[in-house]
Amino acid sequence: MANLLVTGAAGFIGANFVHYWARNAPEDRVIVLDLLTYAGNRHNLDGLDDVALVVDDICDTDLVTRLLVDHQIDTIVHFAAESHVDRSITGPDAFVHTNVIGTHSLLKAARQVWLDSGSGRPHRFHHVSTDEVFGSLGPNDPAFSETTAYAPNSPYSASKAASDHLVRAYHHTYGLEVTTSNCSNNYGPFQFPEKLIPLFTLNALHGRPLPIYGDGQNVRDWLHVEDHCRGIEAVLLKGRVGETYNIGGGQELPNLTVIEEICRAIDTAFAADPQLAARFPDAPAARGRSSGELKTFVTDRKGHDRRYAIDETRARSELGYAPQRDFKDGFAQTLAWYLNREDWWRPLLAR
Repeated sequence: MANLLVTGAAGFIGANFVHYWARNAPEDRVIVLDLLTYAGNRHNLDGLDDVALVVDDICDTDLVTRLLVDHQIDTIVHFAAESHVDRSITGPDAFVHTNVIGTHSLLKAARQVWLDSGSGRPHRFHHVSTDEVFGSLGPNDPAFSETTAYAPNSPYSASKAASDHLVRAYHHTYGLEVTTSNCSNNYGPFQFPEKLIPLFTLNALHGRPLPIYGDGQNVRDWLHVEDHCRGIEAVLLKGRVGETYNIGGGQELPNLTVIEEICRAIDTAFAADPQLAARFPDAPAARGRSSGELKTFVTDRKGHDRRYAIDETRARSELGYAPQRDFKDGFAQTLAWYLNREDWWRPLLAR
C-alpha cells in the first residue's frame, strides 16, 4: 500500500489522476493538497469519499512537512501549477510564485522528511511538467525528445522549465528519488473552460464566437487526460529514478483542425438528439446551421509557439506506454461528458 500526496488535484489533470488512481489502486491512501484558486474545484473530487482534501498552499513548507510526516507519505505527485499561457502574459508573478517557489517548497519538505531525518523511507517525487518548456518547432523539425534543449517562450513555460531544473537538481545534489514527465496538450473531463477545447465547446453551445489566434495553423499534440494518467502511473511503477519521460497522445493537429472537429461533433450531436436544441437554443446547430459559422480569426497571441510534437519513444520502450484514444474518439467522449454535466460547468460560467 502506498500513501500519496497529490498536489493540485482539485484541478483538471490532478482530479482525473486521483479518480484514476482510486479506481485502479483502491488500497492506497491519497491526500490532496490544493489551494482552490480559480481553476480548483472541490466538486472535481466528488465521489472520492476516501480521499482527504487539505485546502492550503504548497508554498507553506512547514505544512507540507507536517503532511508528509503525519500521513507517512511515500509518494508525491505534483500537479499544482498555474498553467494558462494568456494569464502568464498579463500576470507572470503568480506563475513564478506557484510553479517555481511552490515546487521548491515541496522539494525542501521532501528532502527534510525523506532524507535529512535519516528514516531511509523508500520514496518518489514525481513532477508533472509540459512540452512547452522545449519551445517551438518548425514544420519539419523532429519532435521533442527528453534530450531536446529547453527554450521556453512564455512566462508560463519559463516557470515550468525552472521547476523542472529544481527537481533535477534535488536528485543530483541530494539524492532525492524523482521522476519528471513532460506531457502534450491535455483534454477531457473537468477541464476549466479557459482552455481551447472546453472554451470552444461551450461557446458553440451558446452561439458565441470561436476566437482563433492568427491563421489557426499552430500545431499541438493532443493527449486525452486518462491516457496521461496511465502514463504517469507507468512512470511511478516502472520509471527509472532521475529520468524524464515524454507522454504524448500521438495526435499532432493544427488548432483549426481541432476546432473544425469540435464544430462537426456538436452538429452531429444536435442532429442525433433533438432535445439539445431546447437545452441550447442559441447554438447554430439548434437551428440546423453549422457551428463553424462562429469561427472568428483574431490577432495572434504574443510569443505564440508554432508547433509542438512529442517523441515518446522512451516511454513506449521502457514503460510500455501507448495512448489508447485518437482525437476523434477522445473528443466524442469529452463532448458527451460536457453535455451530461451542465451541473459542473454552469456554475463556472456564472462566475
